[in-house]
Amino acid sequence: MRGLALMLMLAVPGAAGVMAPAPAVAAAAAARTPFQIRCEDTISKTISVLSSKNNGFTINNQLPYRALTLKTGSIDGRRETLGLTVTRAQYSATLGGPMLQDPVSGYECVAPKVEVKLNYAPVLIYVGNEFAPGTCAYNVILEHEQRHLKAYMDNLVRVEKVVRAALEKRFDARPLYAPSGTAQSALQHEINSIWFPFIKAEFDKGNVEQAKIDTPQEYARLAETCNGDIRRIIEQRRRKQ
Repeated sequence: MRGLALMLMLAVPGAAGVMAPAPAVAAAAAARTPFQIRCEDTISKTISVLSSKNNGFTINNQLPYRALTLKTGSIDGRRETLGLTVTRAQYSATLGGPMLQDPVSGYECVAPKVEVKLNYAPVLIYVGNEFAPGTCAYNVILEHEQRHLKAYMDNLVRVEKVVRAALEKRFDARPLYAPSGTAQSALQHEINSIWFPFIKAEFDKGNVEQAKIDTPQEYARLAETCNGDIRRIIEQRRRKQ
């Protein structure tokens, strides 16, 4: 987070033709150049827009638990996967905004409009086909997977708040300056090299809450629910292999 305020080191022509970082302009407002005046007084304000979307979920009851176990990579026989919740974080950004050129100084100013979209891909919840819909075992496994679903959606809300605050701090309604022809590419580089890794890292923090759901204690509880039906069904399938 500390690096966000320093992401885009664009320069601005100083009063005597010396290139100075854009933050210095605000401190020296009394000595603004004609180009700075034109940019800051006539160009539209820098804005950032953030949106997130819940894409819902579907349930799949077609695969056996061994296929789900293979999906998770748990093929050592120490843990079976009876249900599975699958999704992935998605994020995108578009850039726009008006720009002014100054042939005298060779600089340009831009009031970026940054639109960031966050979401999870439509969630797919698997329940092993050994467990028929409507049975106690099916309902218990589905309930467990829906806890994962809720954790994903809660994480989306948290990520949106964090990213929104960071965007508002970074793009604070002032134009940005750069040598002519470089502002757009500099902004795109900032999005790709700093903002996307930052957003991914925030999404990844949700893995901690996901791990809290899948504990040995939870697995033991599931095995004994429904009068031990889940454990018996798995043991029967093992004997048939």
